[in-house]
This record gives sequence, C-alpha cells and structure tokens, in this order.
Amino acid sequence: MSNLNRWKSATALLISLGLTTGTVTPIVAPLLLPTPAFAQSTSFSDVPSNYWANDFIQALAARNIIAGFTDGTFRPETPVTRAQFAAMISKAFQQSNIRTAVNFVDVPSNYWATGAIRDAYEMGFLTGYPGNVFRPNQNIPREQVLVSLANGLNLTASGSTSNSLNLFTDATDVSNYARNSIAVAAEKGLVVSYPNVSLLNPRQTATRAEVAAFIYQALVNSGQAQAITSPYIVSQNSTPNPTPTTPSVPTNYRISSGTNIPTNYDKERILLTPNESVPLTLKVAANITTREGRVLIPAESQVAGQLQPGEGGVRFVAQTLIMPDGTQMPINAISSAITKTQTVTKGANVGTLIRNAALGAGAAAAITGVTGDRTINTGEVLGGAGIGTLLGLFLGRDRVDLVVVEPNTDLNLQLTQDLVVNAR
Repeated sequence: MSNLNRWKSATALLISLGLTTGTVTPIVAPLLLPTPAFAQSTSFSDVPSNYWANDFIQALAARNIIAGFTDGTFRPETPVTRAQFAAMISKAFQQSNIRTAVNFVDVPSNYWATGAIRDAYEMGFLTGYPGNVFRPNQNIPREQVLVSLANGLNLTASGSTSNSLNLFTDATDVSNYARNSIAVAAEKGLVVSYPNVSLLNPRQTATRAEVAAFIYQALVNSGQAQAITSPYIVSQNSTPNPTPTTPSVPTNYRISSGTNIPTNYDKERILLTPNESVPLTLKVAANITTREGRVLIPAESQVAGQLQPGEGGVRFVAQTLIMPDGTQMPINAISSAITKTQTVTKGANVGTLIRNAALGAGAAAAITGVTGDRTINTGEVLGGAGIGTLLGLFLGRDRVDLVVVEPNTDLNLQLTQDLVVNAR
C-alpha cells in the first residue's frame, strides 16, 4: 500500500483499457477504440439514464474508481481482465495488508498494473495460480469477482451456504472453491444480476458494468457508500426477472460491421509456424446485447474458423457462429494480425514450451525436429493433424521461429460485414 497514491496519480485511467464488446441496437454504428480519457466524467454516452447499472457506474466514476474514454463512452459490456479488476480494487479499498507481496512471474516490474496487483494481493482480495502466475490479461469471471470481494472484506455468513445458493437456479454451476464465498456475497447483498436475479451466471466473464455494481455493493456493505435502490440486487426477497427484457415474438437485429466481439479459449497459448493454417473454435466471452439489454449473441456461443497467415503475421478468420441452442450462421469477422514469435533451439525444454498450449501441426513438427524430443502427442495438435509428414522439413535445423498467439487477448474479433441475428 505504500505506493498506492503514487500509482493512482500515474495510472488513473488505465483501468478503462479493454476490448470493445459493443452494446448494439437493431442498427449499430461501428465501434472505434479510442484511447482512455484523462478527464474524469460521471456521465457516458453509451450509459443511458435507464440503463440497469447507470447508478452504480455514475457513483464509482464520481469516486474516480472507474473511468471512461476520450469519446465519452464507458463500454459497459466490455470484459474485465484480472489486471483491470486489481486496479479497481486498489482504488476502491484502502485497508491493512494481511500478507507480503510476491513477484508474479508474468507481471513485469514495468507492467502498468504491477502496483495495483501488488496492493490487491497484499490486502487479500486476489491471489495467483500455481507456479507463481497471476495471468493479468485473463478475463475475470463473475464468480471470481465475488469471491475476491467476499474474501478481501473478510465477510462471514450468518446463514447456511445452501440457503443462500438456493437463490440461484444455476447454483450447480458455481465452482466448488467459490461456493462458500458466493453464498456470503449473496447474503451480504454484493450480488447484482441483470436481467434475472435468479441467474448468477458464475462462470461468465464479468463486464465493466457488472464489476461496477459488485464493487459498489461491497462499498455499501463496508459502510463506505450509500445504498442504491435496484431490483437487480439479489436478496431473500428478490423477485425473479423483475422487468421484462425481451419481446414475445422473434425480431431480426443487425449488428454492424466494425462491432467487436470478445472471445476466449481454453489454452493460454497457441504455437504455429508463420505459414500454416489451423482450424480453431473460440468462445464468445461476453453477451453482445442491445442498449436495452436484449441478448443477441450469448456468452459461450462458439465461433469456428481458422488461424491463417495474413497482414504480415497470423490472424483468426471466423467462418461460423454457433449459438448455445445449436443454431449456426455464417459470420465474417477477423482478429488483428499477431506477429509475436518465439525462437525454439536445440536443448529447449519442450515440457515448459508446450505447457497449457495448443500446437499447429507445423509447430509440433518444428519443435520435434529441432529439439529431437518426440513426446508431443496428437492430442496437443489442433485438428488432430499428424506431424510425421512435416517432420522432415525441420530435421537438422538448429532453431526455428514460431508465432505465439495468446487467445484471450489476441483473438478478439471485429465484424467485417453486418451480421443479422434473430432474438426474442
């Protein structure tokens, strides 16, 4: 906490960095990606007065805990990363440290959120993963946000875990590690669930609006803020789905070219040679909605496509959108070009290189050919492709450069053509 004030003055607006999810209307203008604003505002052009989280967002903006962008937007549906959440926590809470900071191997000393991550860790709000890893760029799920707040504030339950979790029809989706903390968070009024208070959606990526609501409720619980009246705050007296948010008949909605779609993937890295193409299926990381909250593309929808060379690097080209109900439709969207590379040399530790990674067949053959390590199995190769026919291309080489794709940050997509979806 000793560097908190210095960190706040230096990075007040960096917490607003994020990928544009795009709240859309039936006809949507393309969304741009301006730089964060240095002038704080409590009113945002994309957060109308009747938006479900407007009061929470305005209250935190007034406290300089969250910020908007130079174009006057807040982007309430944009996913929040663990680093961004740490920044919000560091600005929202000032309390005694309960442990000594650690140096996470994936958080360099010059990383923009290093101080905030340290503060959140020392206060007990956030921890790392095995191997002294923090994963700062990983999108944070709703249950992890609530666990963080309940643990950081040292909240304890007066009722039973089962009774509190019974408030949610999807309680079985809560991860085992999170059940007690989620129950405490629900009992203490930290949980805000729009549009249906009976649905927790624990593993869904938290949006900027949702995190704002959770943090504000945590401030209310700790006596640092006045209560806000909202039908979406979960309590024993909650009324499920308090306001209708969907029409009774299907309607076609047009999502404009230029709209950004955040995605994630179950591996931390993908390795491939610069000239190969590999099949890949991503998951949509957050709901794509209208301004009124109508979900057009639900989180957990799938986007099937291909990683392929292009624009001086590698990029993902989307082909098919697969909704959770199995509905499929063509989609034209691409990622930015990825140019990061890693050099593999003789003597490299293959186990470390491919840990939690997916490989293109060319990359697998390259690693095997250069290192001589033949322990890579086909289950780690995208598409199940064999590497035997490619191995001869790399035998005898001393080194090879592979493209490194970090899916949760590199593969967020932008529509290149309008997409028409049917929603009720």
